[in-house]
Amino acid sequence: MNDQTMTRRKFLHTAALTTTAAATVNLPIAHAAEKTKGVNWPIGCMNRPWSRWPHNVGFEGIKAAGYKWIGMISHSKDEPLIISGATPEYLENLKRKIAALGLTASMGALRTNPAVPLADSIKDTRKQIDHAKFISLEFLLTFGVDKPEHHEDYFRLMADAAAYAQERGLKLVLKPHSGASSAAEEIRRCLDRVNHPNFKIWYDAGNIIHYTGKDPVEQLKPIAQHVTGFCAKDCAKQGGDVMIQFGTGKVDFRAVFRELKSAGFNGPVMVECCALSDKPEEVSANARANREFLEHVITSL
Repeated sequence: MNDQTMTRRKFLHTAALTTTAAATVNLPIAHAAEKTKGVNWPIGCMNRPWSRWPHNVGFEGIKAAGYKWIGMISHSKDEPLIISGATPEYLENLKRKIAALGLTASMGALRTNPAVPLADSIKDTRKQIDHAKFISLEFLLTFGVDKPEHHEDYFRLMADAAAYAQERGLKLVLKPHSGASSAAEEIRRCLDRVNHPNFKIWYDAGNIIHYTGKDPVEQLKPIAQHVTGFCAKDCAKQGGDVMIQFGTGKVDFRAVFRELKSAGFNGPVMVECCALSDKPEEVSANARANREFLEHVITSL
């Protein structure tokens, strides 16, 4: 037996061992990949679709649609939610209503007025944050401002609000809208100018289409690592209706969610819109259908 034969036998033996080892290592990896398919992000619902009725109708509708978490975005004179004019009695009653339904209010919208002096805006916003703390919210949603002459004061206001909210255990988040928060470049500028770790993003793919006509997936990529929540709505075109059923517009929810998953996103997702009706129970049925649509998408990721 020559050296060449021995070398060949040694090579074949080594290759067999390597193949077996690789198979042994790869089996649990493949099994783990199967187990991690899909995500388990909490899905809540905002009260916007029921805004024509008193809030208790909306809260009951949200529960009937199968949700556990409420986002409070639509307010009125009689139902101020967390705005600064809300009385302690109103807030106590609001908190009691939500608890009686077995629901959790996780998000509330901050309302700001860029036309008033900054000092007054800071005072008003801090009061809203105190109200949010009283009813045990986790997230506070801001929308940005439209006019360039208001941008600098808005950045200063949000820097103060981010710090004040953090001291009280609340998280301040920016929702894509128009003006200063319309798409990735503007949102990135907001993050840089506010420059506070408690100022993050709740992405809204439908609003990206509605306000800019841009691709929500491409606009998400530069900012995905800063997203801590998702406002779910669909939209067919720039300036188009957003009170529609998911899957009827141009938002590719699967592609958006894949991008978020890759960035380490862990929810929550909050349904903002659905098709409207004159009957609250039909709105609830539409909200339920949108929840089920999202559940199907996220469990397939």
